[in-house]
Amino acid sequence: MYPIHFFDRAVRLWPDHIAVEHGDRNLSYKALHDRVQALAVGLQKLDPEFGSRVGICCYNSIDHLVSWLAVLAAGKVWVPLQPMNAKSELVRAIEFTQASIVIAQPDTVGKLDGADTRFLICDPEGGPDTTAQLGKDHAGQTPAIADMPLSATQAIKFTGGTTGLPKGVMQPYRAWNTNIAIQVSAWSLGVGQRYLAAAPITHGTSTYILPTLATGGTLVLLDRPRPEETLHFLQNAGITTTFVPPTVLYMLMELDAVGASDYAHLKNLIYGAGPMRPDAIERAQKIFGPCLASTYGQTEAPQIATMISAQELLDPAKRASVGRETFLSQVEIMDTQGKILPAGETGEIVIRGDLLMTGYWNQPDVTARTLVDGWLHTGDLGLKDEDGYVFIRGRAKEMIITGGFNVYPADVETVMGEHPEIIDCAVYGVPDEKWGEAVHAAVQVRDAKAASAEDIIAFIRERLGPVQTPKSIRFLEALPRNAIGKLQKMQLAEEHLAQNAETLKEG
Repeated sequence: MYPIHFFDRAVRLWPDHIAVEHGDRNLSYKALHDRVQALAVGLQKLDPEFGSRVGICCYNSIDHLVSWLAVLAAGKVWVPLQPMNAKSELVRAIEFTQASIVIAQPDTVGKLDGADTRFLICDPEGGPDTTAQLGKDHAGQTPAIADMPLSATQAIKFTGGTTGLPKGVMQPYRAWNTNIAIQVSAWSLGVGQRYLAAAPITHGTSTYILPTLATGGTLVLLDRPRPEETLHFLQNAGITTTFVPPTVLYMLMELDAVGASDYAHLKNLIYGAGPMRPDAIERAQKIFGPCLASTYGQTEAPQIATMISAQELLDPAKRASVGRETFLSQVEIMDTQGKILPAGETGEIVIRGDLLMTGYWNQPDVTARTLVDGWLHTGDLGLKDEDGYVFIRGRAKEMIITGGFNVYPADVETVMGEHPEIIDCAVYGVPDEKWGEAVHAAVQVRDAKAASAEDIIAFIRERLGPVQTPKSIRFLEALPRNAIGKLQKMQLAEEHLAQNAETLKEG
């Protein structure tokens, strides 16, 4: 069974149900399926080879969804291209994967200039070389079914590491099937439920599309929404499930209108793509009710290697946790010698099971360092408690060794978040002649006049002692994050060093 078959079966069960809404447009399951089938045939006509790569560089829209499903139905490999990424990164992804076709919007195709590929324009108005016209040309036809093993690649998703060039993660059919089954079970998805796709399809939202469609739900698409728009839909559109990065939740909670609803219909407000501070979790629970939940995974083990339900997250002792391993996944803590550590000890989080990638596209050396004896080495530091709950302490590369002591940024950030004026914060290390590395921090506050650097430093020192206390506090209007909301700590460290160098130069 291939991932697209979950959608095929749903069409037979609920042909007249609404599958997707965007603005004033919607499509039933049957209407969506008809468009997907026709475009899939068109893609196969342009390139009959199963397993060839097709890139999609679009923002959220119904036409993007049709193209996405058609790539799967055509037996192609999906290469997501986030339009907000740099042109050089997008062109490199196309050329590195040798994508034979790239689907882009009229307002994104310019960012792909120079790529050696065939372009299709995702334009509902139609016309030459558009997905709409290609679909019309093959209306009523059925695509050939790919005869591929479950280890074959369904997607190549680029993961932007903190150093070096991004790596193309090969996600197999098997991992996608596993993700779908786990999502359906974890969130009790079912007929008539409504999923708000506020995050980009090119990233985390993609892992919720087929679970929603497999169970007769409706996808409600938003295109680059402002926080106010996301909140409006959470309050007024009967949304039952959504996924957002923590930064979006922080912004939602700062809106004046956030208290204007009881959110009774919202069952799963899932955060991921980064940790969330316990104080912010508690505040979100008070605002949105007992619906906050979380998952942990990587592009290499998509989305849901662990999960913590809304009910479990109500326990204050578990608020800093990302939950326990999910079905078909094993999650352990390993030391540098490859030994599984007991509860309470910190080491690298490792994962194995059907959710894993098969490797990095055309990078066997990097693959061999990351997949060892069946274990995915995540590069994340963490521990498991006696109940099996995983607590992340940060990226291994982000651990700060200052004066011979290990400082885990997540530990300091948890305490910083308890300061009443702090909205968002980040702790990072920079080279230091005396200490080897020194702890520093950047914050976003509600009122700059109500919180000074000295005040924040004293607040932390009283609770954690001198070793973990930042040497300096930098105030920012917003912390730097990438297109999907991940905090860019390396950028903060680089800016810190650059400012210090400029200060010395001026002195």
